Amino acid sequence: METIALAEVAAVLADPSRAAMCLALLDGRAWTVGELAAAAKIAPSTASEHVTRLREAGFVGSVKQGRHSYVRIDDPRVAQLIEGLAQHADHRPAIGLRTSTRVRKLEFARTCYDHLAGKLGVALRDGMIAAGLLETSSGLALTSRGRSVLDGLGVVIEQAPRRPLLRECLDWTERREHLAGVLPAAFLRRAVDAGWLSRDASRAIRILPAAQEPFALLGVDSSLLDPARSPDLVGTRR
Repeated sequence: METIALAEVAAVLADPSRAAMCLALLDGRAWTVGELAAAAKIAPSTASEHVTRLREAGFVGSVKQGRHSYVRIDDPRVAQLIEGLAQHADHRPAIGLRTSTRVRKLEFARTCYDHLAGKLGVALRDGMIAAGLLETSSGLALTSRGRSVLDGLGVVIEQAPRRPLLRECLDWTERREHLAGVLPAAFLRRAVDAGWLSRDASRAIRILPAAQEPFALLGVDSSLLDPARSPDLVGTRR
C-alpha cells in the first residue's frame, strides 16, 4: 500500500503543468485559477482540471473571498515535500548563466511556503538564538526578550489552530535548520510589508537596505546584508 501511495503522489507532480502550479503556490500566497494558468502557460479550463486533481490528492485547498475563489497550499507538509523536490531538481548541473544565477539566488534567500529559507533563513534562526530571542533548552521557544523585540518591529503574531508557533525546518540547500511556523510566517509578512525584503516570481527573496536595522536587532550578522558581498543577490534602494 505504501508503494501504491507513493506512486500516486509522484503521479500528481509528474505532469509539468501541475508541477509549475505547485511551484507557484510554494510562495505561500493564495492564487486564482487564472493566475495559475498563466504561471503554467496553459488555458484556464485546463488549469481548472489540474486544480481539481491537486485538490483531490490533498495538495491544495480553496478559499473564497467575496465573489472570488482562490487556491493555496494549506498543509505545510505538502509545501515541505514540494520544496524538497524543487531543491533536488535545482541541484542538477546548471544549464547556462541564467539558470545558475537563479539557483544561487534561491540558495541565498527564498520563501519556503510562507517563511524564510536559504542562507538568510538559517542566519535568522542562528542570530535569534545567539541574541537570546529564542531558547532551545527544552525545545524551540520564544523568550520574553524575543517577544519584546518582535513587538517593537511590528510583527503581529496571531494564533493558528493546529500549527505550532515555532518549529525547525531542515533547509535543503544549507543542510541546516531554518525557522518555520506561525512566528516566522508573521515575520516574513511584516518584512515584505515594511520594505525590508521583496519577493520575485521565482520565490527568491531580495534584501533591501531597510533590512539592516531590523535584522541586526534579530542578531543577523551585518556582513550577510552587505550589498558589496553579493551585489547580484541583494536589492537596491527603492
